[in-house]
Amino acid sequence: MSFRNAVFVTFSSLALAGAGLVTSASAAPFGDTTQSAAAISHGCKSGYVCLYPGAGWNGDKPVFSYYKYGYYNLSNVTGTWRIYNYQSDGATMSTCLGYNGKQCEGNLQAGDYINKNMTPINSITLQP
Repeated sequence: MSFRNAVFVTFSSLALAGAGLVTSASAAPFGDTTQSAAAISHGCKSGYVCLYPGAGWNGDKPVFSYYKYGYYNLSNVTGTWRIYNYQSDGATMSTCLGYNGKQCEGNLQAGDYINKNMTPINSITLQP
């Protein structure tokens, strides 16, 4: 084998070894970004109920978000709003005509959204 061929073989081996290192590094990225990306949808964190003004996603920026089970009295929430139930494990939410979770209507299932005229809705409830 000539010197020229030996150098070519050596550089070829190094190139292949280097390619293997790059492949290995890209196969195991630093940090787990998949989970955090999947835990947010339309700006709403997993486990929350989010409200957006109008009949759209408001640029994926909810104005209100609720996490704990119970009722939430609403103030100055009138007209059409998009309600997104991004809770899990079958948790539902309801809109209510009265304050303190009274006179509630229907259940929005986990993973669903609705465009709702919030007049005269005065509270919402989150329940398991």
